[in-house]
Amino acid sequence: MPTALDAESTALVVVDMQNGFCKPDGALYAPGSEAAIDPVAALVEQARDAGVQVVYTRDVHPPQQFDGAHYYDEFEQWGEHVLEGSWEAEIVGELPVRPEDHVVEKHTYDAFHETELDGWLSARGIRNLAICGTLANVCVLHTAGSAGLRDYRPVLVEDCIGAIEDDHREYALSHAEWLFGEVTTSDDLRFA
Repeated sequence: MPTALDAESTALVVVDMQNGFCKPDGALYAPGSEAAIDPVAALVEQARDAGVQVVYTRDVHPPQQFDGAHYYDEFEQWGEHVLEGSWEAEIVGELPVRPEDHVVEKHTYDAFHETELDGWLSARGIRNLAICGTLANVCVLHTAGSAGLRDYRPVLVEDCIGAIEDDHREYALSHAEWLFGEVTTSDDLRFA
């Protein structure tokens, strides 16, 4: 069944489609993330054609971010990745950022945590978020959940979401749909 979103009150949020996750030389490369590049690029074009605002998130870590951490330490969990100023932290070349796009630098799994994203969306009257990118069960899931808690309508576009393992993606999508959002495909998504 088609999912229709009003173009004026919708943003497409492209989560962490960066070299470090999507390219074989990246520290946290996953083939599923690389496989999401072309579907995400097509979805970005669909959104742009409809006049939908495109928002990119970039996971970026200063080398010293977790020095002296009490508990939350991504480098302990994943190793060093997407360091500030590195090739890994750049959005993949297949998704060129245009001047009218908005880029959010985040330092945790959640694109709303200690960023300007909520205020930026609210100031523009955006209430619906079509969400794609990577990783399904990490930054996509936490960003979508945080959006739902802030009363946005998060719609996860399942064929445009990468993961390390297929079952990670399946879990994240079913959990999101059950608890705080909706799941659709790019073929069923309509911007009106």
